[in-house]
This record gives sequence, C-alpha cells and structure tokens, in this order.
Amino acid sequence: MFELATPWLLCLLPIPWLIWHLVPQMQRSLSVAVKIPFYQAVAGILNNEKRSLAKQTHNYLFFAVWVLLVFALSGPRWVGEPRPLAREGYNIMLALDISGSMEMNDMLFNGRPVTRLSLVKHAAKDFIQERVGDRIGLIVFGSRAYLQTPLTYDRRTVLKRVEDATAGLAGKLTSIGDALGLAIKRLQDVPAGGRVIVLLTDGVNNAGVMAPLKAAEIARTDGIKVYTIGLGSEGDPRLTGGMFQGLNPQADLDEATLKKVAKMTGGRYFRAMDSASLQTIYQTINQMEKVTSAQESIRPQHDYYPWPLGCALMLFLFWLANKGGLISGVITRMKKGDIRAC
Repeated sequence: MFELATPWLLCLLPIPWLIWHLVPQMQRSLSVAVKIPFYQAVAGILNNEKRSLAKQTHNYLFFAVWVLLVFALSGPRWVGEPRPLAREGYNIMLALDISGSMEMNDMLFNGRPVTRLSLVKHAAKDFIQERVGDRIGLIVFGSRAYLQTPLTYDRRTVLKRVEDATAGLAGKLTSIGDALGLAIKRLQDVPAGGRVIVLLTDGVNNAGVMAPLKAAEIARTDGIKVYTIGLGSEGDPRLTGGMFQGLNPQADLDEATLKKVAKMTGGRYFRAMDSASLQTIYQTINQMEKVTSAQESIRPQHDYYPWPLGCALMLFLFWLANKGGLISGVITRMKKGDIRAC
C-alpha cells in the first residue's frame, strides 16, 4: 500500500505562489531612454520577449524543484501487510537480594575480597547482556520487594537498574516469599511457556507476608520455573569485616527452603561461593531450552523519497546553469560552430 509518512507537509506546496502574489514586487528605476531608429526599437522588443520567455522558464523550473522537494519531504513509501515476528526466548524475572547482609565483604573477585552485592552485580551484568531475544525484568528485595524494571527487551535499562542497586536500600531483612510473589504476579500476564524466575539471596526469609513455599505452589500451578541461587562463602572469617566480623557467613542461608522451591517448580538450586561458581550457574541457566513465541508483528517498508529528491537536485542544477547563462552560451557556441561548418 502506497502512503505518505507526513502528508501534512504537502500544505507547503502553495508557499511560493503565495509569496509571488502577496509580496509586492520591487519597482526597478529605469534611466531615461533615448529614442533610436525604428530598427533598434524592434530589436529591443524582440529581446524583451526572449527575456520574458526565459524568465517564465526559470519560474517553472523553480516551482518544479519546490514541488519535488516537498513531495520527498512528505515521505512517499510502500508499506506491506503485517507479518508476525517470531521470537525465540524467555520471559525472565530476576529477583535480586539487596538486604543488609549483602554488604558482607566475604567474596573473592580476581583474587581480591569484594562485597556480595558487587560480585552479584558483575555476574548479573554478564547474564543480562547475553539475554538477546529474551524479555527480562528486575525485582530487588530486602524487608520488602520492589519492581525496578518490568519485562522488557531493553537490556540497557535493566543493566542500569542493576548498577543502581544498593545494599540495605530496601531494608535490612529478607523477604524471599514476597519477592517470589511479585515476580509471579508480573509473569501471570504473559503467555505460558518460557516463564522463568531467577532468585538470588544470601539469607533466610525473615520478613514479608508470603511464605516462600506458598509462593512456590502458586508458581507450580502457573507453570513458572524458579531457579534459586544461594550466595555465601565457606565462612573464612578473614574475609569478613565490620559488624559481621567473626560470624559464619553461611549460617543464615536457608538452603533447604531454596532447594524445595526449585524442586517444586521444576527448576534447580545452585550454590554460589565465588565469581567462578556464579558465572557457571548463569551459563547453566543459559542452556535452558528456548520457547518460540510470535507476539509481535512487523510491516515491510520501502521508501521512495530518493527518487523525487534526485530529480529535484538535477532540475536545480539545470536551473542554476540556465540562470547563469551557461546553457545559452553552449547553445550559442554550437550554433556558431554549425555556421562555420557551413
């Protein structure tokens, strides 16, 4: 189907005509003419007629160039029928624990101790960047769970939200059940198949209103897989510091509940103790079988604006050459050449 992208630009077509008729023309002052013989007067009349014809030709060329330019600006194009766009991928909600314990400095990255949240951010960025074709959303939770990014193909926005996550911002406690419930709610409105929750925590559910196992039952009923990741080192006290000095970093990790949640929903539980193990976990999740869905459509489009634009350019160059006398000069030389040849 042929259409114009911006048809309202055709309203610009009469502008030169309006300027020509509404703007008063400048009156040229003529010097006093001296009467000359009859022959010279006739020659002057003929020259005036030639100039008038040339002026009309210039005007016609100018208007033709203007019409072609306006038509090109209006965006002539051919648009085809809608075609379904098949996407192969997942709808993934990433639930990230940012409770106070994520400030513990007991993880190793490139041989140096870092906080748990710093390590999680680094691994999560790599995971998100590989989600080509997947829609991904982000939930952060502490004492309460918050939706940071709804399901989207815009991985750059999700990466930005992960970078902005701060330990303790959502509270010092851990509400695993509420985070799962919020993730399930956001996935219930998308078509079945390929719905996944990746939950990462370093603690035990000690806040919120929903129990993790109750949320797991709802996820199983809706056909949503939950992959749980328990984060924590082996308890080397030399890596901990501040208010966590001397504590066992894995004492508060409720692995039993995380394993039950994963098993009930058909997912898997992973234990992450350092950067290498966390990367391996995300790579394993990447190997999940993809689901094909056709939820979007595209319309093929072919633009025609280069054609009138090119014609306008050629006519403009011809107009300039004619205005500068180049065309008439060439014609005159050709005529002289013909006369000499004769």
